[in-house]
Amino acid sequence: GEITSFIPKSSQALVDGTITMLIWLTVICLILQFVDGRRCVIPFHWWRPFRNVKTIIGNVTRIIAAAMSITLLCSFTWTLSIPGAWGYEWAKSWGDSPQLWSAEGDATNNGPAINFLRLTHPKIMDKPEGYSQEAMEALAKKYNSAATKINSTRANLTDNTVITILSESFSDPTRVPGITLTEDPMPDIRALKQTTTSGLMLSPGFGGGTANIEYQVLTGLDLALFDDSMQSMYQELVPHQKNPFAWNQIWNTEYGKSGSVAFHPYYKNMYLRDANYKKFGFGKFYTLDSKPAITHQDRIDNSPYVSDAASYQNIIDQLNKEIHPQFLQLVTMQNHMGYDNWYSSNQFDSENLNDYERGQINTYAKGVNITDQATIDFLNQLNAMNKPVTVIFYGDHLPGAYQAASADKDNTLVLHQTDYFIWSNQASASAGAKLDAKNTAYASPNYFMEMAAEHMNAKVSPYLAFLTQARTDIPALERLVIGFGGFDTNTSTTYLDQNGDAVKRKALSKQAKKTLHDYELIQYDMTAGKGYLNDTNFFAVKNNNK
Repeated sequence: GEITSFIPKSSQALVDGTITMLIWLTVICLILQFVDGRRCVIPFHWWRPFRNVKTIIGNVTRIIAAAMSITLLCSFTWTLSIPGAWGYEWAKSWGDSPQLWSAEGDATNNGPAINFLRLTHPKIMDKPEGYSQEAMEALAKKYNSAATKINSTRANLTDNTVITILSESFSDPTRVPGITLTEDPMPDIRALKQTTTSGLMLSPGFGGGTANIEYQVLTGLDLALFDDSMQSMYQELVPHQKNPFAWNQIWNTEYGKSGSVAFHPYYKNMYLRDANYKKFGFGKFYTLDSKPAITHQDRIDNSPYVSDAASYQNIIDQLNKEIHPQFLQLVTMQNHMGYDNWYSSNQFDSENLNDYERGQINTYAKGVNITDQATIDFLNQLNAMNKPVTVIFYGDHLPGAYQAASADKDNTLVLHQTDYFIWSNQASASAGAKLDAKNTAYASPNYFMEMAAEHMNAKVSPYLAFLTQARTDIPALERLVIGFGGFDTNTSTTYLDQNGDAVKRKALSKQAKKTLHDYELIQYDMTAGKGYLNDTNFFAVKNNNK
């Protein structure tokens, strides 16, 4: 059924014609089989399969051939999505080039059958040692006690509206080795980061991989704990899950379907977001091609992408639409690649680069500057509202425009660090809050919801209580994708301490290793295991009675 949704409209006639031809070919072959009546090279008989030795051998030969064909197809499907496995390498030898960021693009370039089979059986992660129902119930009980202790002095989480903003490719260009700009492109956000919870986010991607970062923010799960062959959770994992968990569900429990809404000023099928957001439980998902479409779609000069100011206005409209608090998800597009001299007036100029890279980075820097101004204007509008709102703002990855810097392997870590902040408006009890910079200077996206709860002094679920412990023991962890575009099998799992220094896994403290094992158990249970935690209160936040 789903395979037909991967067929581009421009190719539908070809596919329909091919299917029609195959049907007629099958019918003709069957007619000829019965009309001709002759026996093939390998004898076969429908009604008397054991009439003589020759027929028996022929029948067995045909059965073996059919079984081998089915076995080959199953084995190929089983290994197609695992780099290094025979199916993956065999397809690669034909010229197969997976495009895990776009099902339509993958189907167009590699064929809908290969695209469908590629997503049929991904390897999620190995079963951790000690995984059992008893072990998961013990973990649920352990972190329920931790949550009870944390919540003794905290207020209701769902009394606040939480907005997660994935700012496409947003990061500080001045931190990139070899980049010198004539002007600071993000002075306002730089100043804001000094007054609110903020720091640098360790991103698994460079130049791409947006949905993987987004997935971690929405679920609290981490790419580093999945099997290395798992490259796109939105494509390979979520479609196979019946009830995947995401933070917006906490607001849905409190306020129903209107508790969470998502916005993306691009197309809904990118990364299969439309299907995945529905599984997560978002009541509405507004895009360029949704019905109704996202309202504000203004562009700047020659940019092909919707501006951040327009994207923010959609959020403002949604805030004014509902009285009760909400969980709002926004993925912007303004600073998406490629950066082709879009802006009519650009004061930014980078030095010591070739003409192509210089042009790309100058355009990108101007986009960052526009985002800087639009974001502060957006926060000022939130400050004028009389409802508590907290914003989680982060760049998903650096742009792939840094050609010279990315050629130096010593720059790998810095090219996987973006900017983030967590901020609350004046109507919030947490207005002006700023967590200890020593504990927030470096983080990974899986921790953002837990950090926001601490920033708001809001109650947590046992799951959030676990993430509190995990961030204490392992401030940041990610599987860094080295290849351009955010999808590659050339990866390296990195752990950072509070100072941003890389720590080898074997050098982690005993407590950190124990917490990491708990994380593996929890993530396995939520994605590849039996889902024992679903039968506990692990994901529930106990609010005060209203």
